[in-house]
Amino acid sequence: MSEHRTRFLQLALRADALRFGEFTLKSGRVSPYFFNAGRFDSGAALAELVRCYADAIDERGVEFDLLFGPAYKGIPLASALACEYARRGRDLPLAFNRKEAKAHGEGGSLIGASLEGRRVLIVDDVITAGTAIREALSIIAAAGGTAAGIVIALDRQEAAGGVEVGDDERRSAAETVALEHGLPVIAVATLGDLLAFAATDPRLGEHRDALLDYRARYGSKAAG
Repeated sequence: MSEHRTRFLQLALRADALRFGEFTLKSGRVSPYFFNAGRFDSGAALAELVRCYADAIDERGVEFDLLFGPAYKGIPLASALACEYARRGRDLPLAFNRKEAKAHGEGGSLIGASLEGRRVLIVDDVITAGTAIREALSIIAAAGGTAAGIVIALDRQEAAGGVEVGDDERRSAAETVALEHGLPVIAVATLGDLLAFAATDPRLGEHRDALLDYRARYGSKAAG
């Protein structure tokens, strides 16, 4: 497992962004773990988080020249990531959207650098149903940009759909978006990484069986 994946999981535990127990998801499934990127709520935690993002992006080798943060969680993530790349010597333009278009002042729903003619990397926390990402892709296309890829913190590698999942439906939301739009989806870490990490960390050993059971029931085909 890549070093940045281990750092990310350790950070998520310290920040209480990654929790274990019983959590009812929007899908109705009862998950043994829950990830909340909103818990990276300090400057130090956010700075460490986007270092993991940048390492994952650079490892994948995706070419892009603008960062786009979908409202709302994508906005601080993309902004902090732009600062991290500036620290590394690459000054990237940044843009994000409003949920509702502004009727006064400069107007419109986009804030920041122009997307026209640029290869745009979308920065977000997770892909759940893919709705926010599809909206972002529409915004980018309408503004004259070209989507270059998507980067997220955690890929649950979980089959999309409701509580019950058939064998022919075991594709995750991230996989569906990638296939639909022909885009790379970069995850800093995945459920598979979490399971590997749990096998080596005594604090998580008691949760590993529940994680394995959940993956067996709801995991995408790619999750194994």
